[in-house]
Amino acid sequence: MGKVALVGKITHVPSMYLSEIDGPRKGTRQDAIDGHKEIARRCKELGVDTIVVFDTHWLVNATYHLNCAEHWQGTYTSNELPHFISNMGYAIPGNPALGQLLAKVANEHGVEILAHHATTLQPEYGTLVPMRYMNADQHFKAVSVSALCTSHYLNDSARLGWAMRKAVEDHYDGTVAFLASGSLSHRFAQNGLAPEFAFKVWSPFLQHLDDEVVRMWKAGEWNDFCEMLPEYAAKGHGEGFMHDTAMMLGVLGWSEYTGQAEIVTPYFGASGTGQINALFPVLPVSGAAIPQPVASRADGFSTVATRL
Repeated sequence: MGKVALVGKITHVPSMYLSEIDGPRKGTRQDAIDGHKEIARRCKELGVDTIVVFDTHWLVNATYHLNCAEHWQGTYTSNELPHFISNMGYAIPGNPALGQLLAKVANEHGVEILAHHATTLQPEYGTLVPMRYMNADQHFKAVSVSALCTSHYLNDSARLGWAMRKAVEDHYDGTVAFLASGSLSHRFAQNGLAPEFAFKVWSPFLQHLDDEVVRMWKAGEWNDFCEMLPEYAAKGHGEGFMHDTAMMLGVLGWSEYTGQAEIVTPYFGASGTGQINALFPVLPVSGAAIPQPVASRADGFSTVATRL
């Protein structure tokens, strides 16, 4: 019935907001902002009505959660980086019907998730920053999904992504984009060194690690990448433990996927972290490679991924 038209891995660095403001950082993240605007242009061209964001700034300690309120509006200041994002206004239409459908099908696939449609819960900046540049005209509805998951398995996150794709394709009357909002390596510069690393990655190791991952994405080496994802998330200081990336790969078909990444905004360093805007063609897949739900185990390990 419905269609998944676009899938991407996107940056949400708060310096994008600083880039708008008069001062020494003005204009310095225009490439990332332009990347978001290009993704929005393509979404409009493809007829997307709703953007689902896997948000690595939404921390949850139990269950997966989904914010599908009717509308969000307010003024946001980051508790993490209030000197980067302060008093940023936002207004975003939601999609309660789609959110509840996504949760229903995910639960049927063995991944416990709760949809919150009648809620005062507001999005985190992993959703707010992309929507600022992709959805200033409120053309799209949005749904935000928790992806900073402290007690969750990466393979359950992959299964969640696949279930959401099935929900759209089998039951939704509309067109959806899925965006994994998070960095590659995510080792912030040590306190006192942030200005020095404003446009750099923290270490040569992390730079090389990210460069190899981008190469793998462009070459379509997904079987190898899915196998290395748990270790990459740990050793690369993955943002949100890279649950957004696992969810995204679930939407695409996990290790069965054969597409190649298109780089919209080339890889860049920001406060020590590695960032990118990349898109992945949505291809037909059977879902045969999607991992099964993980039963409760005290050791926290599975054959596909590990609890981080």
